[in-house]
Amino acid sequence: MTSPKAKILVTRRLPEAIEARMATLFETDVNELDAALAPEDILTGLAGKDVLVSTITDRIDADLIGRLPPSVRLIAQFGNGVDNIDLEAAWAAGLTVTNTPSVLTEDTADMAVALMLALPRRLVEGSEMLLRDRAWAGWSPTSMLGHRLRGKALGVVGMGRIGTAVAQRARAFGLAIHYFSRNRRPAGVEEPLGAVYWHDLDAMLEAVDIVSLHTPLTRDTHHILSAARLGRLRRGAYVINVSRPELIDEPALIDAIAGGRLGGAALDVFENRPEINPRLLDLAEANKVILTAHMASATLEARVEMGETVIVNIRTFMDGHQPPHRILPDRLQAPAARA
Repeated sequence: MTSPKAKILVTRRLPEAIEARMATLFETDVNELDAALAPEDILTGLAGKDVLVSTITDRIDADLIGRLPPSVRLIAQFGNGVDNIDLEAAWAAGLTVTNTPSVLTEDTADMAVALMLALPRRLVEGSEMLLRDRAWAGWSPTSMLGHRLRGKALGVVGMGRIGTAVAQRARAFGLAIHYFSRNRRPAGVEEPLGAVYWHDLDAMLEAVDIVSLHTPLTRDTHHILSAARLGRLRRGAYVINVSRPELIDEPALIDAIAGGRLGGAALDVFENRPEINPRLLDLAEANKVILTAHMASATLEARVEMGETVIVNIRTFMDGHQPPHRILPDRLQAPAARA
């Protein structure tokens, strides 16, 4: 006997191929407006549904979880990060939560290194100058001088899949690789990169020219780049963040750049999303900061792979098995699983 199709609510538009596949496999209700749903709209849409397919723009807090229809048993996040979901409340309510890890590694690493190149070489500024002035005076020996990457020291905070992929790319550009991570990587990872492990983040920050953040957001990593730690960076150093905005004390970063201590930052995420701190926008207009619109994983290939992973999680769960990408609250995760 064939099991009935799972009934799912998808809170944002997904790639056409994924929506078509979901419509074949499940009874699918998609938010056609492609804008973040209000909590009440999520609750209304979930009436009689089995699965909530959420994204990072959905705030799935304890209050919302406490009011979910009893039919809902799975929150299948379309994304790697799950800090928009109260995992403790979900666990207490008997809900299973899944995500889509691993599929974003290459694209996110590409984006981090692209920003790492664009920032010291002033690529955005040079392009905007031509578009804005429409009257370029031509090449000059002293025009648009930036800084080369070769010979500089990169500090990777969080040497997991993405951090390692960034280090591999950066090594090809002649950067010396330093890293801070909860666990030291095996020799088979360190040696090809010439990577230097630091057990003390403060000490590493004093030794590098560029910092790139690739650690998950947890209670321990919130504002891991605090005002004090930003003050330890070398004068003129750069900060790259394609991970989570809450990893940086953003006002302190703004102060450090505006005051001339740091050379600049390239940020794909912002603390006050969707609104951006006006001071940060001012720095971008002054070409001290590069801002991109949360684009690190924005490739069609990545979005399709994310959708396929969501489908696998849903089908496995609805077949009565443990989905391959289940997420548990911090207190229930073994250290190895959290690294």
